[in-house]
Amino acid sequence: MENNKKARRSYLGTVLGCYCPRCREGKLFEKPLTLKLSGFMKMNKACPVCGQPTEIEVGFFYGTSYVSYMLAVALSVASAVAWWVLIGFSLQDNRFVYWIIFNAILLVVLQPWLMRFSRSLWLSWFVKYDPNWRTRGPRDVSERINEDQGNNW
Repeated sequence: MENNKKARRSYLGTVLGCYCPRCREGKLFEKPLTLKLSGFMKMNKACPVCGQPTEIEVGFFYGTSYVSYMLAVALSVASAVAWWVLIGFSLQDNRFVYWIIFNAILLVVLQPWLMRFSRSLWLSWFVKYDPNWRTRGPRDVSERINEDQGNNW
């Protein structure tokens, strides 16, 4: 009865919080994102709540590099527009160079979050939310998984 009272996370809350897309309760990563970056990308092999495998097949998360690149480009465009509106660009001074430096620092600082977010987003495109996950088990993907290649990225 207690589990039925829990508020369901939205899709956006699930992806931003790096929760399992199937049950929207279990965390995808073993450690929280902190300033100590060692092991921050270590994912659980399966969701600790519903048992959904996080690596669906060998090399599954290679696609996240495209998602991360798309997010970095979107952030760069957004920061360029914000810089242009707030400060402006000019050929008479170094404001464009200052924006390039600002944007580079922004992307470096946000990179750990972007990597985790892109993995969460990528997984959510392939594993759909199941409101009845307690009565149904996760889809069997054991034929696609090669234990020797697990976490090999």
